[in-house]
Amino acid sequence: MKIKNFFYKYTPELIVLLIGAFFGVFLMFSTFSRIDGDLLISTKAWSDFASHIPLIRSFSLGFNFPPEYPLFPGEAIKYHFGFYMGVALLEKIGIPIDLALNIPSAIGFILLTYSIFLLAKMIFKSKAVGVLSSIFFIFNSSLSFIYYFQNNSFSLESIRNIPLINNFQSFAPYGDGIISAFWNLNIYTNQRHLSLSFFLSLMIIYLLIYPIFKNIKVNYKLSVILGIILGLSFFFHLAVLMMTVITVIFLGIIFKKIRKSAIIIILISGLISFPQYLYISSSDAYSILFNPGYLISGNQTIYNFLEFWIYNLGISLILIPLGFMLSNLNQKKILLSFIPIFTVGYLFQFSPEIAANHKFFNYFMLVANMFSAYALVILWKKKDILKPIAVTLTFFMIFGGIIDFFPLYNDGKVSIPDYENSKESMWILKNTDPNAIFLNTTYLYNPASLVGRKIFFGWPYFAWSQGYDTENRGEILKELLGSNNKQEACILLKQNNINYIEINLENSPNPDLPSISNLWINSFTPSYKNGSNYFIYDVNKNCNL
Repeated sequence: MKIKNFFYKYTPELIVLLIGAFFGVFLMFSTFSRIDGDLLISTKAWSDFASHIPLIRSFSLGFNFPPEYPLFPGEAIKYHFGFYMGVALLEKIGIPIDLALNIPSAIGFILLTYSIFLLAKMIFKSKAVGVLSSIFFIFNSSLSFIYYFQNNSFSLESIRNIPLINNFQSFAPYGDGIISAFWNLNIYTNQRHLSLSFFLSLMIIYLLIYPIFKNIKVNYKLSVILGIILGLSFFFHLAVLMMTVITVIFLGIIFKKIRKSAIIIILISGLISFPQYLYISSSDAYSILFNPGYLISGNQTIYNFLEFWIYNLGISLILIPLGFMLSNLNQKKILLSFIPIFTVGYLFQFSPEIAANHKFFNYFMLVANMFSAYALVILWKKKDILKPIAVTLTFFMIFGGIIDFFPLYNDGKVSIPDYENSKESMWILKNTDPNAIFLNTTYLYNPASLVGRKIFFGWPYFAWSQGYDTENRGEILKELLGSNNKQEACILLKQNNINYIEINLENSPNPDLPSISNLWINSFTPSYKNGSNYFIYDVNKNCNL
């Protein structure tokens, strides 16, 4: 009887945990696995993992301290590496890389789903609002279904074929349509650190405002702990830390009761994160720009603004204001404290790629859609005649997300030999220093990268999007690979702290890379070669300067 009462009492909590567990485990394990020494990566995550795996391996199989970006060595790292370093530690103690990455990723997704439920339940004193808020997190409210029916016509057959969808209907700014590529769950499978970062942030917010909604005294010792956690999250996700700080500041301004607590959190987190900021700023940091518009930046009109946000937010654009109007004063203050996140993301550019601002809108919508959920619950409770309206609006709140789920469900896999199945990688692992830097002639999933060695210049987009000077390094790479003078080449190799040269002629010439001169084959003695197309040269043994 007690067990039965437990399940009855905590049914909403169990529903949210099961939903989070189902999607968290499926999304993470279906997009990345390791079988018979090969890495299986979903096609929609393949490019992102070409950055994540070298970063993980730079800690687990290489030596990367003080941390540098392994695809652009020589400068302080600008990427939030904390999560991936944690994954590397798991691999280092013997856990296979797929489990080391997938388990924390799934746990982060589950915790984020449940933290949304907890926060919404506390703010609105309603488990129904909490459950709906968690569902709205998983299934976005965009109007992507409009694109689907435009492309397939509206019929019974097109409805039956929804589970067969294998491509996103809109994927701005990288594909057709104006709905952002960052509303669907793809961002959590590709950016594995994001869900856990959002969870930590929401729990800090939850514990900060807990005394307001539970009418208890503020625990300042807890505020100190929250400040420490927030400060230490700098390299876990810098943008989420910044968003959390902004929200805590506005919560402290709006709610007098927690003002002192907010000040403690900000001061302690600032003291802890400042040295970390100094480390990043030791390299050329990207300047923050005033660039209003997000993905319609440079093409803003009233029509474009309305069209973009109507398609991207869908029914939320109506339900969020409705929920705000129906809410009480304290609930209104919560949304007002999160609106600056949306505003900052819309007005400023924090990296060379404006699309990276998506995190601001994703974070804002986690809380904003709690008000959508509240509006629907109120409509359901008001009058029986409003129940069909509430059900219809709920359906259209998640229909776009359902359309966007199946491309992930039906995604194919790319198989990449991991280092154990690569003769080149195994030689590098056994015969080179863990901190070695390779002059590379391939970008993605380079044999040196797979065993944690740094390559001089990885795929330019990765480093460019983080604010590194890829133009200058590209010129150095071009000068090195195309050199016809051994002495000049050796001087340049030494100046850039390059330890090995990897020459891969299998796909040469490669339009993505500078041309490779005959100097390396004719004037350098390889330490390793595989056939007539792959060579590794030791700089110290070939350059007696």
